[in-house]
Amino acid sequence: QVQLVESGGGLVQAGGSLRLSCAASGQTFSRYAMGWFRQAPGKEREFVAGISRTGGRTYYADSVKGRSTISRDNAKNTVDLQINSLKPEDTAVYYCAADPLWRPFLSTAAKDYDYWGQGTQVIVSS
Repeated sequence: QVQLVESGGGLVQAGGSLRLSCAASGQTFSRYAMGWFRQAPGKEREFVAGISRTGGRTYYADSVKGRSTISRDNAKNTVDLQINSLKPEDTAVYYCAADPLWRPFLSTAAKDYDYWGQGTQVIVSS
């Protein structure tokens, strides 16, 4: 198992930036592909970005593509999500998650991620 703890959320004005961080503990972090998801009130949890075990592959949802960067540091057991040009529609609770299975592609499905953090709230004011 791996335990995940997110940080870095907060209140930010539209157009601003945030860097979310997820710290992992437990089993070897490099065994997991990692993803960031978000859930807005009244909406389903949605994929935001994913990164492969080594960090060599990344994938982004269209909603954040071009203004977000996911990165990981396997030596520090962390995965970060930088989001720029924030919009009010980015308001949500953001979760990091770990996928223990090797796949030929990065999964965007929440059901494929077995381990989840508690989430960090991001509020973007207009």
